[in-house]
Amino acid sequence: MPPTLASLVRHPGLKLSVLAGEDRLETPVRWAHVSELADPVPYMDGGELLLITAMQIEADDPEEMSRYVRRLVGAGVVGLGFALGVKYAEVPPALAAAAKEEGLPLIGVPRPTPFIAISKAVSAAIAADQYRAVTAGFEAQRELTRAAIGAEGPTALLARLAAHLDGWAALYDASGSVVAAAPDWAARRAARLTADVERLRSRPGPASIVVGGGCAAGAAGAEQAEDSAVADRVELQSLGTGRRTRGVLAVGTGAPLGTAERYAVHSAVALLTLTTERSRALQDAEQRLGGAVLRMLLAGEPDHARAVAGRLYGGLLDAPFRMLVAEVPSGGGAAQQPHAAPSAVDEAPTEAATTTTASTSAGTAAGEAEACDPLATLIDIMEAAAARTGESVLVVPDGGRLIVLAPDGGAAVMACAEHARAVEGRRGTKARPRDRTAAAPSGDELVIGLSAPAGPIAAAAAYRQAEQALSVARRRGRMLVEHEQVAAGSVLPLLADDAVRAFADGMLRALHEHDATGRGDLVASLRAWLSRHGQWDAAAADLGVHRHTLRYRMRRVEEILGRSLDDPDVRMELWLALKATASGTSA
Repeated sequence: MPPTLASLVRHPGLKLSVLAGEDRLETPVRWAHVSELADPVPYMDGGELLLITAMQIEADDPEEMSRYVRRLVGAGVVGLGFALGVKYAEVPPALAAAAKEEGLPLIGVPRPTPFIAISKAVSAAIAADQYRAVTAGFEAQRELTRAAIGAEGPTALLARLAAHLDGWAALYDASGSVVAAAPDWAARRAARLTADVERLRSRPGPASIVVGGGCAAGAAGAEQAEDSAVADRVELQSLGTGRRTRGVLAVGTGAPLGTAERYAVHSAVALLTLTTERSRALQDAEQRLGGAVLRMLLAGEPDHARAVAGRLYGGLLDAPFRMLVAEVPSGGGAAQQPHAAPSAVDEAPTEAATTTTASTSAGTAAGEAEACDPLATLIDIMEAAAARTGESVLVVPDGGRLIVLAPDGGAAVMACAEHARAVEGRRGTKARPRDRTAAAPSGDELVIGLSAPAGPIAAAAAYRQAEQALSVARRRGRMLVEHEQVAAGSVLPLLADDAVRAFADGMLRALHEHDATGRGDLVASLRAWLSRHGQWDAAAADLGVHRHTLRYRMRRVEEILGRSLDDPDVRMELWLALKATASGTSA
């Protein structure tokens, strides 16, 4: 505890007396300052015990003393020490009355007690308090370190931290989910801070925000969050050594953190960062190993892949898995050429692989991508889900795309699907063709293809399935398509392609040019006839013309196109061309 007026009054060597403000003696004293100025306020910082002899003021003038004391209180002065037996033998009644009226503690300083003795006492008490805080901080650091390296890891660390702060603590992973909390009830409190955690994660680290009461006394540079209608004071601290947030630590207390408590929080941040950040050498080795395992699987060498993987991937290769391919389209929805599968003889992918096991936490995406990078976000979400359940996942960033192997029916695949549903819900695009004239996709325009369950021996087939599903996802305007869904739905969204549209326009151009001269509506007549499967009477009725008129128009179509409508292939191509141009017009 810092020194207070009460502790100074109790100091046996100072022999101070209380002349006013007995009910405010527990106020902390930040410093003791001597000033004989008639107006010392410009030189005050707040929290001082002001020591005076009244040489420059009229201490027996009630009006002047009222103004003098009022200004001291307004400047944050916590007490006034008056030297007895110097200019005045006793405290002037005017000064005592003003101090009582303003509620300012008035301390009598006997003649034998020099002001410097009071200053030294305050300085020594402040130094002792700081030493106690530093010592307590170091002790907390030792306790937290022992907890962090123990079997329970972050869970034990949070329990020790909460006990030291006399509050609660919670840990969020890179996806913003609560992974541990202490005490147990704190998980419910932490879950209410999801929006604030998401806001912190969107910023380059290190960063912090303060939620709830006492925000003004928060850490330097901390921003107050939106949720201020709560009883406790919560600090959110980002974890990670780079610009991307690897996790978030939340601590809740009933008051702003003191020096010792802040030492403990900073120690916890450092220790938790160490548990979420692996050494660069180890990460690079795992990246190269993961890339090699994937290439062997795709080359049809599952036994070699299993031997190379060893125990790093746990049971990933011993049970059915899903292959996932994800990318951010480079343009406004135009079809892209399929990527070739990484070859067994190729060099490592452009961005090396990353792996996650139960012993490692989320956030091992390659590079220091910004939090708004949709591929990096997907990595964080899947790795965090895998880490919580002890799954192993293999993540291989390959240029501008991502290849993932994850257990079938596991938490990582489920987290990916939930993320896709959430993003599509925000976009309001459950199933829509992309607008080919649109600009490049926005930050969440991620497309994902997911294979059917497969084993190591069928990894290449799973990769092709994921590629096919990815292509369908692009064309259907969906974020995620599973291979089982490839054959579902209509074929018409697959026509939303610039090459198909160009073919259709070229095939029907002559008919459109004929209709533009006003010599007959051949395109509409062709559409009606094809939709009625060549039934003349039904199609003519739809058009409101005589069947002989319709027969004449169809002969003109054959003459202009130079193709026979008796050919089923011609009828199929014309129908698809009509549907493609109609789809493009409405897109």
